Amino acid sequence: MKIIKFRRLPYQLFLVMFIVGAATTVYALRHNNQTMVGLRADLYATDQSGGDVNGALNKLREYVYGHMNTNLSSGGNAIKPPIQLKYTYERLLEAQQQTAAASNTLIYTQAQNYCQSQVPAGFSGRGRVSCVQDYVTSHGVKTTPIPTGLYQFDFISPIWSPDLAGWSLIFSALAGLSFVVSLLSQRLLKRTQV
Repeated sequence: MKIIKFRRLPYQLFLVMFIVGAATTVYALRHNNQTMVGLRADLYATDQSGGDVNGALNKLREYVYGHMNTNLSSGGNAIKPPIQLKYTYERLLEAQQQTAAASNTLIYTQAQNYCQSQVPAGFSGRGRVSCVQDYVTSHGVKTTPIPTGLYQFDFISPIWSPDLAGWSLIFSALAGLSFVVSLLSQRLLKRTQV
C-alpha cells in the first residue's frame, strides 16, 4: 500500500528536493570552509602579535574536527604542514639562544678560572687560549633543534559531521535516490500498462 502511494508522488517533487538539498549542502560546505579560513587567519594574527596562540589554535582545532570541508591536512602533495606558526618558532628559537648564550658565558668564566689554575704562567695568557677553547667546546651548551610539534600543525576534518552540511548531504542523497526510484517505478508502471 505504501509503495503505491510512493509511486503516486511525482518524481519532479524529489528532483526539487534534491536540488534544494544539494544547494544547501554546497552553501553549508562553503560556509564551513570560509569559517575555517577566518579562524586560521585569526591564529596567524594572534601568532604575529604574540597573543594567546593556544586559545586560537584550540578554536581552530575544534572547528576543523567538528565540521566537514575544513581539512587542513598537508596530504601527499603538499610541500609543508598547512599551519606553521612562524612567530612562535622565532620566539622559541630566541629564548633557546638566550639561554644558551647565558650558559655559555658562565662556562667561559669557568673555563678561564680552570685554565688559569692549570696553566698559571704565560705572557697575557697565550698558553691558556687552547685550554679555554677545549674547555668551552667540551662543556659548552649546544642548541638542539626545536621540536616541530611546537609550531607546526596538521588537522584533518571528518568525512561527515552532524552539522548543516552533513544533514543536508544526507537529505539530498535520499532525495536523489528517491528521485531515481520514483522515476524508474513510474516508467516501469507505464510500460506494464501499455
